[in-house]
Parts: sequence; structure tokens; C-alpha cells
Amino acid sequence: MEYTFFSNALRARFISHASEMGVATQVRDDAMEGSVVALSDDLDDEQMDNLEQVYDTLMDEQMLLAESEDGWVTHKVMGVNISRADGRTQAIRLQGEVARRLVEHFTPVEIHELVQEIAQNIDQPVFGPICKK
Repeated sequence: MEYTFFSNALRARFISHASEMGVATQVRDDAMEGSVVALSDDLDDEQMDNLEQVYDTLMDEQMLLAESEDGWVTHKVMGVNISRADGRTQAIRLQGEVARRLVEHFTPVEIHELVQEIAQNIDQPVFGPICKK
């Protein structure tokens, strides 16, 4: 799992929380802005749920920080990284209103799974009726 941060302080709090749980992290610069924190793949459900809650809380703080800065919230968009059939990764852009509605009802993991499923069906389409076996 990967988590994007635009604030170094919020990223540090997330990494600190993950470290306290014994979860290893790797940090890299994001291609557009900010940084990405990657977690190991061997997390149990409790660890994953805990870190998702921490991230959600930090993103609420990030939103408040961004809205308080002049000129920061001029373009509302969300990126979801997907894996293409040929192995490439790609960021899918979701416009602000769509992204906000998704975030209100789904976890980041669920959003990723939904967008990944759609991308997979575009890369490997099945023609004909949906209910076809």
C-alpha cells in the first residue's frame, strides 16, 4: 500500500505511528508533488485498518491546511495509482466532486480496488453480455 502526503509533518506522524506498530516504511518523492510512503505487503487486517484510520485523520488535517493557504485549493483532483496489464503503473485522475463522493463512502483501499477493476476491464475487455459465462 502507498500513501501520498503533501506535508512533511503529517508524513512524519504517519511514519512514526507505523514504526510504533512495527511496520516498515519506504519514502519516495511523488512525481507531481509531495511524497509517497510505501508499506510492506505483509500487514494483517488489524494493522491495515489502524493505519487506514490514521491516514484518514491526517488527510482531514491536510485538507484543512490546504484550504487555509491562499492559492492551494485551485484545482481539486484525486489520483489513484493502478497497475496496467503490461506491468506499467499509471495514475488515474478523478475530478474533485467524484473523488469527494467516493471518499465519503469508501476507504482508500476500496477506491483503489474499484478503479483498478475498471482499468483492468479497459485493458482486457470482455465483449458481449455482462452475464456471459
